[in-house]
Amino acid sequence: MTRAAHRPGDDEPAQVPGAADASGQPTEGPGPGAAAGAPAAGAASSDRTGTSSVRTGTSPVRSGTVARTAPRASMASAASVLVPLKLSLLRNGLRQSTGRTAAYIASGVLALLVAAAQLLGLVLLRGTAHVGTVTVLLTAVLALGWAVMPLFFPGGDETLDPTRLVMLPLRPHPLTGALLAASLVGIGPLFALCLLVGSAAATARGAAGTAVAVVAVPLALLLCVTLARVVATANIRLLTSRKGRDLAVLSGLVIAVGVQVVNFGAQRLGEAGGLAALDPVAAVVRWLPPAAATGAVASASEGAYGRAAGQLLLSVAALAVLLRYWRRSLVRLMTAPDSSTLAAGEPARKESAPALERLLPEGRTGTVMRRALRYVWRDPKTKAAWITALAIGLIVPLFNALQGRGTIYFACFAAGMLGIQMYNQFGQDTSAFWMVAMTISSPRDAYLELRARALALSLITLPYSASVTVATAALLDNWRALPEALGLSFALLGAMLATGAVASVRFPYSIPQDSGYKNVAPGQAGLAWISIFGGMLGAALLCAPVIALTIWLHVASADGPTWILLPLGTAYGALVAAVGLRLAAPQAAARLPEILTAVSKG
Repeated sequence: MTRAAHRPGDDEPAQVPGAADASGQPTEGPGPGAAAGAPAAGAASSDRTGTSSVRTGTSPVRSGTVARTAPRASMASAASVLVPLKLSLLRNGLRQSTGRTAAYIASGVLALLVAAAQLLGLVLLRGTAHVGTVTVLLTAVLALGWAVMPLFFPGGDETLDPTRLVMLPLRPHPLTGALLAASLVGIGPLFALCLLVGSAAATARGAAGTAVAVVAVPLALLLCVTLARVVATANIRLLTSRKGRDLAVLSGLVIAVGVQVVNFGAQRLGEAGGLAALDPVAAVVRWLPPAAATGAVASASEGAYGRAAGQLLLSVAALAVLLRYWRRSLVRLMTAPDSSTLAAGEPARKESAPALERLLPEGRTGTVMRRALRYVWRDPKTKAAWITALAIGLIVPLFNALQGRGTIYFACFAAGMLGIQMYNQFGQDTSAFWMVAMTISSPRDAYLELRARALALSLITLPYSASVTVATAALLDNWRALPEALGLSFALLGAMLATGAVASVRFPYSIPQDSGYKNVAPGQAGLAWISIFGGMLGAALLCAPVIALTIWLHVASADGPTWILLPLGTAYGALVAAVGLRLAAPQAAARLPEILTAVSKG
C-alpha cells in the first residue's frame, strides 16, 4: 500500500522552502523520488524550548528572524514597483497632449521658483526677532494645505486611490510603506522639502539645533505626506464619486478665497504692530504636529532640550498614530463591500420630493423650475459656476467693508455675479436641448420656458442679494443707505435677467461636459464674450434711470427720501425683466434649430 503523505505536526517541524541543505545548496523541498513523510535535508528541527530553526550548513537560523525580515523585504519590493509606476503614470499622462505637457512644465518651474524664493527668504530671516513664529505658522499652513488638497485634486495622483490595488496580493504593512514612498515623488513633496529646509535653516543654531533639524525636517515631511494619504483614504469613496469630482472644479474658488484671507490678514497684522501679534498663536501651534517638529529646532537652538525632545516625541507619536489609522483604513477600505453595490441590491425605495419642490407651482412653470434647480445641485459645471458666483459676490463687498475701504453700493456686486447665471441658459442643456425644443411650439411656450428659468434663478438670487446687502450695511454701520442699496440691487438683477434672456437666445454657446476647465466649446469663445460682456453693458445702461435718480436724490438734499428707491428699484427691475422676457420669447421660438446646433457642439 502506498504510504500516505502526512503533514508535519508539533513533533515534526514543517519544511521551510528555500532553505539550504548540508552542502550549502538551496532546496525547494523533497524531490519527486523522496519518500513521503521522510525528513528532507535542510528541514527545520525542534529544540528543547520548542522554537524551530533552519539548518544552513553550520549554524541554525531562527525562523523568527525570517518572519521579521519578510515584511521589510515585501515593503521594499512593493515600493520598488509603486514608485516606478507613479513615474510611468506621470510620463504617460504628459504624452497625451502638448498642452498638458507645457502646462505641467510651466507649473513645475513656477512651483520650484516659488520654493527657491521661499527658501532664500527664510534663510535671510535667520537671526530676526520673530523668525520662530514665522517658521512654525508656515509649517502649520503647509500641513493644512497637504490635508486639504486631496479633496480638491483627487485625480492628480492615480496612486491616491488604493482601491485600484484591491485585486493584488498585498498586505497592509508593505502597502502602507510603498504608498508612502510613492507619495514622496513629485513636485509637491519637493516644494514642501524646500520650505521645511528653509524653516530649519532659519532657526537652527549650534550643534544641537543642527542635529535636531536633521531629524525634524524629514519627520515633518513624512507627517505632511501621511496626513494627505489619511485624508485621501478616508474619503476615497466620496472623491471617486460624482459629488467628489465636483470638488475639483471649486479649487480655483478656494485659492481665490485664500488669497483674500491672506491679504486681509496681512493688513490686520500691519495695523496690530507686525508679527508680534502672532506670538501667542505660535506658542500654541508649536505643540501641534508637524509644526512641533519645526518648533523643536528653535527650542534646541535656545538650549531648551527638554522642550525640544517633547516636541519631537509628540511629532513621532502623531506620525505613528496616523500610520496606524491609515493602515486600518486601508484594511477596511479594501475588504469591506462598497455601499454602492449594497444599495444596488436593495429594493428601490420611493423618495418623496423635497419641501422646496412641493412649494413650486404646477404646470410647465413648476417643471422647468425643478429642472433648473436640479441643474444647480447636480450638474458639476452649473454647480461650480453658482458656488463661485455666490462666494465672490459675498467676498468683494464684505472684505472691502472689513478693510474700511468699501461702500454699501459694493453689495450690488452680489446681484451682478448671480445675474450672470441667466446668460446662456440653453448652453447648460447641451445636446439635450432637443427635448426642450420639442415642447416649444409657440412664442407663448418659449415665454413660459424663459420665465420659469428666471424665476428659479430669482428664488436664490433675491434673498441672497438682500442678505449680502444687509451684512454690508451692518459692517459699515450704514443702515440709512440700506433701502437705496437694496433698490439698486433689485433693479440691476431685473436688468440682467432681461439682457440674459435675450443673450441666451441670440448668442447661445455650448459648455463641454468632458473637460474639467473649459466652459466654452472650441470656436465659440467670441459668442461667450459677446453674450456676457455685451449683456452686462446692456444691463448697466438699463439701470441708468435708477442710478441717475439715486445721484439726484443725494445731490438735491443730503437728507432726501432715498428710501423711495427700494420700491421704485424693485418695481423697475420687475418691469424690465418682464419686457426682456417678452422680447426674447418670439426669437427663441423662431431660432430653435440654431440654438440646438450651437449648444450641441460640446
